[in-house]
Amino acid sequence: MKIYFSPASPFVRKCMVVAAELGLAGQIEKLPSAANPVTRDQTIVATNPLGQVPTLLTETGQALYDSRVICEYLNHRGNGEIFPSDPARRWQALTEQSLADGILDAALLTRYEKAARPAEFQWEGWTKGQMEKIASGLGYFEKTIAGKAGVVDISTISLACALGYLDFRFPDYDWRASHPALAKWEADFTQRPSLRDSAPHA
Repeated sequence: MKIYFSPASPFVRKCMVVAAELGLAGQIEKLPSAANPVTRDQTIVATNPLGQVPTLLTETGQALYDSRVICEYLNHRGNGEIFPSDPARRWQALTEQSLADGILDAALLTRYEKAARPAEFQWEGWTKGQMEKIASGLGYFEKTIAGKAGVVDISTISLACALGYLDFRFPDYDWRASHPALAKWEADFTQRPSLRDSAPHA
């Protein structure tokens, strides 16, 4: 398997954490990429029309994207329970994966607004709205995280990657101060080798 890789992408990180938890990370070759929301990497576009990372190439040459599809493929291949087989747990995990990914989407849109859009065109109301989504999402997890002790599934992995991205790109956003339960969970969960080894960097 091969994956178009970016060390700063939280969605690539999610895939690699899942792969590590399933013992598959060593089977994935990391391909360099220059994914960008404005100037697209045509090498990625050749296999993924959106030109985005992560894009996974299987041994047969099939291209899989986005992170949700890739993670489910890896779980299937590794006969894992990252996506729980119990229906009730599965739907909850999928819903919470979507929420964590939504936090990431809002963070990425905020990042692009500040880093990619010319200053004279930046819209403060847009940024405020995205940050409110992040706050609402974190508020949900603050209330429910006690039930996640010891749980390693797609919801907790997605959440850890979202929190890691906030720390990486928004170092002045002190989410821990108002979310003590979430902060404690994150400190424990990110001791897992799969999280330590995949910490984002430029």
